[in-house]
Amino acid sequence: MTRLIFHIDLDAFFASVEEIEQPELRGKPVVVGGKADGRGVVASANYAARKFGVRSAMPTVQALRRCPQAVVVPPRHQLYKDYSRRVMDILRRMSPEIEQISIDEAFLDMTGRVLGRATPLDVARRLKQRIHTELGLTASVGIAANKLVAKVASDFEKPDGLTFIRPGAEADFLAPLPVQKLWGIGPKTTAELNALGVETIGQLAKLSEENLVAKFGAHGAAMRRHALGIDNRPIQTTRHAKSISRETTFVEDVADAELLRRTLTEMSENLAARLQKKGVTARTVTLKLRYGDFSTLTRSITRDPPTNSADDIARYAHFLLARHWQSHRPLRLVGLGLSQFVRGAVQPKLFDI
Repeated sequence: MTRLIFHIDLDAFFASVEEIEQPELRGKPVVVGGKADGRGVVASANYAARKFGVRSAMPTVQALRRCPQAVVVPPRHQLYKDYSRRVMDILRRMSPEIEQISIDEAFLDMTGRVLGRATPLDVARRLKQRIHTELGLTASVGIAANKLVAKVASDFEKPDGLTFIRPGAEADFLAPLPVQKLWGIGPKTTAELNALGVETIGQLAKLSEENLVAKFGAHGAAMRRHALGIDNRPIQTTRHAKSISRETTFVEDVADAELLRRTLTEMSENLAARLQKKGVTARTVTLKLRYGDFSTLTRSITRDPPTNSADDIARYAHFLLARHWQSHRPLRLVGLGLSQFVRGAVQPKLFDI
């Protein structure tokens, strides 16, 4: 039986929730984010604001330069989590085979669940209507025989879109799209492909696997399969976090080494407590530094045995800071992340760097 996968992506989720909770915002450009007079960034923008070029991760002050009439609303993350949970409950009524991949998007395996005279489009329309009727939100839905193509399809006609790619049409659908639309192709790989004269997914699909592997390793083979619309990954109904992190954006750029060390120590304590609660340890510590000009540096260190000790994590963080921070350049943001989890292994003593 050919698989039938839905990808559901809520439109401008945070901003849409705020419009529901505050009806007076409707019809206005809305930005959810930090204050412009601080170091705020945009977490979400509705489509009225996006028409002016406002995008997520943009500094709020820049967003207001582009759209001075925008209403800036502080984020309310617990509220968004509550709405997300209710959306996922609606999806589970359609199929228990659900893979939530973020707060506002999920895959749904509908294989064998479209019965009678109904078509996949009929079922998707009913699902979209339920989300709108029960919660007031709009969602864009992509339908395909695999996760990769369904995700690309959900972004095809946003907002409130619905796109069905029939089995066998995957490669033709993808061919004219820019290569960066493919899952797993970021800015660096896009630039490398563009340098080879590859601008579209169709052009990527025409390259030989041998040449792509020579240039990109195993990732090259995967890129070619994806460019042809081939993706055999199953729906993962249980997801385990692969990493945890914390970060802080300072009100003013910071060049005080002691303040940075204290900040990292506090982050280490928080992250260690989260590891201990999960009953896991971590092998890799990653430091993130963002300078005042928004240039960003990330550096990691991996050691065995793994740890969930706050002292160990802080010691690694301080080591990375001392080695990689250009101390003459003040920092706008500092972050700390842990990854490569191991269940049950605990290292009781401090590591040697």
